[in-house]
Amino acid sequence: MPIKSRIRTIPDYPKKGIMFRDITTLIKDPVGFKLVIDGLTQRYIGQTGKFDLVAGIESRGFILGGALAYTLGKGFVPIRKKGKLPGEKVCQEYQLEYGSDSMEIHKDAIVKAQKVLLIDDLLATGGTALAAAALIEKLGGEVFETAFIVNLPDVGGEKRLKARHYGVFALTGFEGD
Repeated sequence: MPIKSRIRTIPDYPKKGIMFRDITTLIKDPVGFKLVIDGLTQRYIGQTGKFDLVAGIESRGFILGGALAYTLGKGFVPIRKKGKLPGEKVCQEYQLEYGSDSMEIHKDAIVKAQKVLLIDDLLATGGTALAAAALIEKLGGEVFETAFIVNLPDVGGEKRLKARHYGVFALTGFEGD
């Protein structure tokens, strides 16, 4: 059974007309979680000399990024919601559908010219991934590629990331579904 079939769809959440793709059913399944980490590992195992770190976006990006960093022998950097990091940090505001939010990274998390694999669970509008990429770049790092379990291409995030010249990889997608 492939990855896509292990993802639960919840209609009309968080509002009417939205088909919410819930990966918790995928990652609670030991075979599903193994498929995800193995799939991402296979994508990047031959490229480990091309990037230095894995960064994960709070919160599901922590689960994926930590496991992937381990399998690839890389360090892991968390990108957190505002107010969650104790040390010196930089902040990036980004737009949500209704309002704005902020995320942060420690100032010493990335050094100049380090290449970073950025990971999260799902790519929709791309706003969160673009904000995380901006944080990496504020510290002098470079985004090697962005990676996700799920891409929702109809929402436009993939186009937005590619327009900024970021590579995009996803294990599965829900196009027109």
